[in-house]
Amino acid sequence: MTEKEAILQRHSVRNYENRPIEKEKVRLIEDKIKELNEMGNLKLTFVEDAGKTYNKLFNRVSGLGSAPSVIACIGKDAADLDKRIGYYGEKLVLYLQMLGLNTCWTGTFNKKTIDVTVKEDERLVIAIAVGYGKDQGKARKTKTADQVVSGKEEQPEWFKNGVEMALLAPTAINQQKFTICLNEDDTVDFIDNGGVLSQVDIGIVKCHFEIGAGKEV
Repeated sequence: MTEKEAILQRHSVRNYENRPIEKEKVRLIEDKIKELNEMGNLKLTFVEDAGKTYNKLFNRVSGLGSAPSVIACIGKDAADLDKRIGYYGEKLVLYLQMLGLNTCWTGTFNKKTIDVTVKEDERLVIAIAVGYGKDQGKARKTKTADQVVSGKEEQPEWFKNGVEMALLAPTAINQQKFTICLNEDDTVDFIDNGGVLSQVDIGIVKCHFEIGAGKEV
């Protein structure tokens, strides 16, 4: 499975089977996290037993309390931390999909009970629930390309392909509060239009765009 195929297949999943992740897959996940942490200067951390991470009432009602494992998205506090978390965290999410696992980006979780160490100069930005879903989730309604694109009118094919994949990016509360601007010199800007965890969203959107476009921007 390619990353693009993973994008097309992956949907957020909130209800999980009572089934642990196999040791071999745990090893693969930890190896991938090590690689992504080095690339993004992050401290993504796989917590095999999610424990009481999702013990808040909202999480239990939504089904997230059933998630067997969790990824804690941590890094040294910096202006671009949220964006890097989104970009490299989504790389991990797509890899997990390729391993046959399901995921859900979660901004609401119990930071006091998640089994990780966060140093004084670090920040725990968001978490990713992971396990075997009771279903594969479902597609959500998305905006059109015209609603999220600005700038140069004549768009090359790679840009259109990038936007197509960006529209499938998971965003907080499915708000898709971003704009993708094609400049006259064919450079691309990703504009944050505000909202909850919007900089994380921008990182995720950029990740999807580059996969669709077939190149870094």
